[in-house]
Amino acid sequence: MKLNNHDTFNKELPADKILENTRRQVLDACFSFVEPKKTANPQLLHVSQEMLEAIGLTPEDATSKKFLNIFTGNEIIEDSHPYAMCYGGHQFGNWAGQLGDGRAINLTEVIHNNQRWAIQLKGAGETPYSRTADGLAVLRSSIREYLCSEAMFHLGVPTTRALSLSLSGDKVLRDVLYNGNPAHEKGAIVSRLAPSFIRFGNFEILAARKQHLILQELVDYTIKHFYPEITSTGKQKYLDFLTEIRNRTIEMIVHWQRVGFVHGVMNTDNMSALGLTIDYGPYGWLEGYDLGWTPNTTDNQHKRYRYGNQSQIGLWNLFKLANALYPIIEEVEPLQKILDAYSNIYNEESLQMMKSKIGLFSEDKNDKELIGRLEETLQLTETDMTIFFRNLSNVSSKDSFDTAFKKIEISFYTLSEVQEEIKNHWRDWFNRYLKRLELETFADSDRKQKMDLINPKYVFRNYMAQLAIDDADKGDYKLINELYLLFKNPYSEQPENEKWFAKRPEWARHKVGCSMLSCSS
Repeated sequence: MKLNNHDTFNKELPADKILENTRRQVLDACFSFVEPKKTANPQLLHVSQEMLEAIGLTPEDATSKKFLNIFTGNEIIEDSHPYAMCYGGHQFGNWAGQLGDGRAINLTEVIHNNQRWAIQLKGAGETPYSRTADGLAVLRSSIREYLCSEAMFHLGVPTTRALSLSLSGDKVLRDVLYNGNPAHEKGAIVSRLAPSFIRFGNFEILAARKQHLILQELVDYTIKHFYPEITSTGKQKYLDFLTEIRNRTIEMIVHWQRVGFVHGVMNTDNMSALGLTIDYGPYGWLEGYDLGWTPNTTDNQHKRYRYGNQSQIGLWNLFKLANALYPIIEEVEPLQKILDAYSNIYNEESLQMMKSKIGLFSEDKNDKELIGRLEETLQLTETDMTIFFRNLSNVSSKDSFDTAFKKIEISFYTLSEVQEEIKNHWRDWFNRYLKRLELETFADSDRKQKMDLINPKYVFRNYMAQLAIDDADKGDYKLINELYLLFKNPYSEQPENEKWFAKRPEWARHKVGCSMLSCSS
């Protein structure tokens, strides 16, 4: 088994001068050298064949003892120097100071087919950034991260990826709901990949500490390796950098809104500098179309990271990034101009996304109002987002209201609630919609085909993850593979998997892991 490792982050940027793996404030550095904790009795549960190939390995490599040892932390890749990144962050709106890779260790960077991949182990033991934690992860959160990152990729959402899911063989003590009832759980490790795991917080910590020379080094490094399209010089280079991150962040969040994904912890340390979905903690997909829903128990009171607020938080986080970049630009006006353009760009991209979800591909001045009316109507009674939009593609421009309504009524959780006033709202909307469809030049069959490539049939609902977790806790890992395969083609009908095209079952409405989740891992 041979990897074409080609490290840059830990060779081109300043390292922590202290080599001891002790919890501390790490100054004048972008990272600390640290090796993974050796695991007791590791067991490989699943491997992504796609990502094996992406880094230049074969299915045969994945069956080797060496693969198991490397991707569970028991062996170091030849000519590599593992490390943990130093970064800070704003958590729930407040500056938290130094955070860093508290349970993630970067193994190496690999180049294959002209693509760079940073390889990380999550749950591989303590680092100088672990604070009071143990740096480990448990099986439930590892299953969620492994399956979700791969599902998001196939949904077309910018994301980090995952290579492998393993048991460590160790027991890990966790308090799932932070309610004083800790219990031992199966320890696990996810190997995850991205071109880079640099976050907004990597820049923030350096700016906060007034380490402006290192800040400039890090920005230059990031542009050199991950934004080659930026060819400007001087201060304009850094302004173009912020502009590109703004654009990628908008693209990512519009995709989240399109598929009904709620990140749950949009702290600045969880915002990728490459515009990737990163850190799958308390996330979830909308069941009912609820703009106020958040999957995070920690966020339950203020709902800062609710579905309907994700775009605004994206902008707030970009303000914090702009503040971090200010010391190497030293001009407020051009930074402000970049940020001021955010809302118009987001609103236009969001409008085009919503138009495509309901099959409107021509222009009409009333489309924004039609979408607004739909969003209001969807919230009158609990309506499954995924099922509604997927089934809307079956509606024909020649349908009557009754025929069209019949095609989407399965998306209502309580159909008996859709009477009188609510039914009238739907009648009004469908009458407008059916009339608007007459302006489209596409045949109904062509429009359906386009809509079905935008509205997924299958999304990784929390109850599905919990079923896989419950089985895995009993030693049955088959459902992990079933869901992994299901989400490789989330826009396909897959008649053999029709059971997963269903509303959240009632037993899952308030079950831990199915409705709300904590940051416990």
